[in-house]
Amino acid sequence: MRHFFAAAAIAAVAAFSTGNSAQAQAPQGYPADYAKIIEAAKKEGKVVVYSTTDAVAANPLVRDFQSLYPGVQVEYSDLNSTELYNRFIAEFAAGSGTGDVLWSSAMDLQVKLASEGKAESYASPEIPNLPKWSVFQNLAYGTTYEPITFVYNKRLVPPEDVPQDHAALLKLLESKPDFYKGKITAYDPERSGVGYFFCNEDVKEFPQAWDLFKAFGKTSIKLYTSAGAMIERVTSGEHFIAYGIFGSYALSRSKKDPNLGIVTPKDYTLVTSRVAFISKGAKNPNAARLFLDYLLSKRGQDIIANKADLYSLRADVEGPATLKGVEKAIGDKARPVAIDAKLLEGLDQTKRLDFLKKWQTAIKGQ
Repeated sequence: MRHFFAAAAIAAVAAFSTGNSAQAQAPQGYPADYAKIIEAAKKEGKVVVYSTTDAVAANPLVRDFQSLYPGVQVEYSDLNSTELYNRFIAEFAAGSGTGDVLWSSAMDLQVKLASEGKAESYASPEIPNLPKWSVFQNLAYGTTYEPITFVYNKRLVPPEDVPQDHAALLKLLESKPDFYKGKITAYDPERSGVGYFFCNEDVKEFPQAWDLFKAFGKTSIKLYTSAGAMIERVTSGEHFIAYGIFGSYALSRSKKDPNLGIVTPKDYTLVTSRVAFISKGAKNPNAARLFLDYLLSKRGQDIIANKADLYSLRADVEGPATLKGVEKAIGDKARPVAIDAKLLEGLDQTKRLDFLKKWQTAIKGQ
């Protein structure tokens, strides 16, 4: 799914009621000279954001950012993780300018780009308010705290079949392969950066991960590059269970469709973060700083949690879709993935090829 929009088209007229002079002031607690960044951003006039976050989910953030800084338009491109990565490196190599902010759920690819010198070093004023694991060398920043879930169709999956953990899902597929043949869906690790990342994390956490992947193959799993597509097909009844779904998308859809069930696995629940950084090739670097700081601010994080359903990572934000809410729901079963150099291990080309070769065998049920 790909969307593009300019925030100017959706900005509320009320955004201008506060007056330009007020808007030029630094946010409370920020350095006094932050006003210079705001003024420079207004002169740039826009920020170009490449993101894996669905435009529908991002709309509340974009609208609110525009209300704060009406002189800065947002050009937002919604891409899957592999598209975003490939587009960015092609533009960076061409030297003709790139997106200003990259905001992606493929944590490993984001850290890779930052480690390769493609991210601008920027010490956000919000750093003291963030978990230490969410800041990578003042280059890349985590913005969310999202549990990775199973989702299922309540009408079609018998209550006794609902898998409460990874081992239960494996047992279910091994015991009822005919019933679930063609009815399981997941990210495709060969075509999706997020899918590859999730599978690698599962191998670290679940000793029977490859048995589960083999069971996927035996039940003719259907693989996609979009969580939205998977959820849509589960709610329609084409598939019964989707594996490895961002809790944010699951939560948002379940509010509209009560037949969509959500499981946060009881053995362990991966918790990932959408990682943002400012490109070294940014044409609008001040507007990029403004947008990044907004995503990390309490105001932005409150909207992430309570309007966008994306799960905030700040400890001072209230609501179920927050760090506090996740910890309350799953306690010590949460496995947050730190934003650090260890994420690069799975991207080693030899390891990647070995993994995909093993995956291709498993997905044949062998």
